[in-house]
Amino acid sequence: MSVLDQNAIDINPRISEAEVGDYIALLKPRVMSLVIFTALVGMAMAPGHFHPVLAFTSLLCIAVGAGASGALNMALEGDIDAKMSRTANRPIPRGRITRPEAMAFGLTLSFFSVMTLGILVNWIAGSLLAFTIFFYVVIYTMGLKRWTAQNIVIGGAAGALPPVVAWAAVTGTVDVEPLLLFAIIFFWTPPHFWALALFRSDDYARAGIPMLPNVAGPDATRLQILLYTIVLIAVAAAPWALGYFDAIYGIVSLILGTGMLALAINVYMRRERSASLRATRKLFAFSILYLFALFATLLVEVVVRALAPMVGGA
Repeated sequence: MSVLDQNAIDINPRISEAEVGDYIALLKPRVMSLVIFTALVGMAMAPGHFHPVLAFTSLLCIAVGAGASGALNMALEGDIDAKMSRTANRPIPRGRITRPEAMAFGLTLSFFSVMTLGILVNWIAGSLLAFTIFFYVVIYTMGLKRWTAQNIVIGGAAGALPPVVAWAAVTGTVDVEPLLLFAIIFFWTPPHFWALALFRSDDYARAGIPMLPNVAGPDATRLQILLYTIVLIAVAAAPWALGYFDAIYGIVSLILGTGMLALAINVYMRRERSASLRATRKLFAFSILYLFALFATLLVEVVVRALAPMVGGA
């Protein structure tokens, strides 16, 4: 009889300690909520009638696709997350879920979300969702994030695509209106994340991520935040300036933009450590409110337009 090497054969296979909450955390639910909301606005803006069941299916697929991207992102960045205080409590660094488990979970969700959207709705939307997942996981997570300080700028395209996917789900096409929504989110992303990077620069440095503050320095980052904010204000006003929405949206976008610009100027001016931290935290927090309020205004205008004929007819 041969003697079995106990180290060669694992006689005590790992029993997963993961709970439902751990898998939900892999989906990045806060990011998912933003994806669902922006996709809902893109869907509401699209012309024509869309069956409620197909609308729900489309939003669900877009949400699951976003969650799949988050799970795959965490699977690929487990080593980074373990080094950053902001992400150290995620399921993989804590040992609740292994990286292969997260990868299998993300790939499964990716496949079913894309196939379901393509088969039940249309393949233009399904293909755009597949491209969104691919861009976030392969182009951004695997390619850009670890290698260039422009990771957020280019990678922001993935987070800006959900309204385009939702519009395509309704119409089977891509038009100017969803591309305007794409542009708003795209130009919103750098000031939002660079504000975070400024007060989390030690975290990113420890993880070896070349975020702009660690590569170009805080002062250059503050200038970039200000410049992108100025462009964002102009882009956000475009749906009104081009006649797609009424003056109410234009006024709201300018009011929100003024607040965003004031905070960006404050970030640019405040260079002392404590004052700088307060300024960047305020900008980061307001930027989230800014995007939700801007898209909420778009949604309200769409609803009001839909209800106006009924009210007038009554």
